[in-house]
Amino acid sequence: MRRVLVIGIGMGEAEGLTGHAIAALGRAEVFFLLDKGEGAGELVAAREQLIARFAKPGHRVVRAPSPPRRPAALAGARETYEGAVADWHDARARLLAGLIAGELPEEGTGAILVWGDPMLYDSTLRVLGAARAQAEFTVEVFPGLTALQALCAAHQIPLNAIGEEVALTTGRHVAQATPASPAFAVLLDDGSGLTALAARGFDGDIWWGANLGTSAQVLRHGRLGAVAGEIAEVRAQVKAARGWVMDVWLARALPPG
Repeated sequence: MRRVLVIGIGMGEAEGLTGHAIAALGRAEVFFLLDKGEGAGELVAAREQLIARFAKPGHRVVRAPSPPRRPAALAGARETYEGAVADWHDARARLLAGLIAGELPEEGTGAILVWGDPMLYDSTLRVLGAARAQAEFTVEVFPGLTALQALCAAHQIPLNAIGEEVALTTGRHVAQATPASPAFAVLLDDGSGLTALAARGFDGDIWWGANLGTSAQVLRHGRLGAVAGEIAEVRAQVKAARGWVMDVWLARALPPG
């Protein structure tokens, strides 16, 4: 049966790969790269560099444009955020099922490289689960360094205070309401979550980082009210300069009184 290796590549730097990830790269015969476009070519290039360095001779790279995700208002009958994402996942599952069946020989080994770790706010495993209803293959997963780990390392902080609960959420949820947890880590924020939190007068500290583990890494830390504007400006500058930005942040409310 065909095999697909899902390999977490951390921040995309060779030095940040685990030994298991490097070994998995050396096993694959076919690598599937889905290009989201919109300035993300540098992210594809980072994957290509890892493949060129660690893949075995004779490997192939199969490239395909990733189906675009439609805005919720254009998602057809399911006009919700969740519906739009579900439609997008369905399209990606059909694409991957076709690529795996058409490009990977029987008993062959393919690979998909995933930024960070496949278990954390990434759809690859969910999409492959749906694709397995359309094509026969097995899946192996190799974890990678997460952006949250890289953030804490860059700021030289532990994730949690002693005995503290830390919530994990998205920018979309923070834009709607402040998390109840005294500390919360935020991923997938387009900037609106941080801006909304500052506008609500959140009294606490923030540790923010963009493009972590790369030469373009940027860090900021301080009281949210004092640094929110600067973070928004820096984020916009990084995105304008590179065509993309991936950031993550940790917020911690000041204790009452």
